[in-house]
Amino acid sequence: MKKLTLIVPCFNEQEALPFFYKEAISVLKNLNYEYELLFINDGSKDNTLNILKDFADRDACVKYISFSRNFGKEAAMYAGFCNATGDYVAIMDADMQDPPDLLPEMLKLIESGKYDSVATRRVSREGEPPIRSWFARRFYSLINKISDADIVDGARDFRLMRREMVDAIVAMGETNRFSKGIFGWIGFRTYWLPYENRERVAGTTKWNFWGLCKYAIDGIINFSEAPLSIASWFGIIMTAIAFIFLLFIVVRRLVYGDPVAGWASTICIIVFIGGIQLFCMGVMGQYIAKNYSESKHRPHYIVSETNKPDAEKIK
Repeated sequence: MKKLTLIVPCFNEQEALPFFYKEAISVLKNLNYEYELLFINDGSKDNTLNILKDFADRDACVKYISFSRNFGKEAAMYAGFCNATGDYVAIMDADMQDPPDLLPEMLKLIESGKYDSVATRRVSREGEPPIRSWFARRFYSLINKISDADIVDGARDFRLMRREMVDAIVAMGETNRFSKGIFGWIGFRTYWLPYENRERVAGTTKWNFWGLCKYAIDGIINFSEAPLSIASWFGIIMTAIAFIFLLFIVVRRLVYGDPVAGWASTICIIVFIGGIQLFCMGVMGQYIAKNYSESKHRPHYIVSETNKPDAEKIK
């Protein structure tokens, strides 16, 4: 019998976990698979860890890995991939926005042999602020144009994968991770399963607008060199414009004898060019910072507590 591992990153999800566990178990028990529920406690400050321990005491199929602090969702997903033992591995959130009742259909699709991965995408964004939805769509459109990562609009982290795809993800041990981009970059045959957006069952979202903006910028920098190219073209264009204006001033002075006037306009030009220079330096600084972070080779996560005997505690 094949085995299914369900990876569930958790950060302050004490309200949602009972609902998720009940629904997930009711679905998993009706599948003809061995299974394990692998919860990753990402340094929660609430009662999340105690709830996971209670699940584990009552159910031998529940495994938990608890971080020494909050390392972020990307590290939690990576820890799950490193410690999953199933032939098939699924990643999903605990807030029920990733519905467990889709798992049977996803398994049927992947068992057909046509696909290596079944990924979900939301076809609607009901309940989401309009400005957030607009920026999200622009982000997906932009990153697909400037990078090799294939990310579908509305893509969720919720997906089911074969063991081979999971091994490829684990092999990409970069510190600055953007899983949506990694899923697309490594390739493999993927079926996109559409579903209607679902509201969080309990608790509050851990993502705010600025956090999502930072996540989007990280994704662009991690998977595209386009910002560096844009900075280079800014430099070329501004140099050409400056040269043209220099010729204009020289010709005007020699031919018409007009003095060069306009102190205010000169200051505006200097400030404008200085702003572009700082922008370009900032873009380069982001890439340098990423390289600096990677060069330190710090672990992605540190485990403080687990009921999984063979867990990789520092990775």
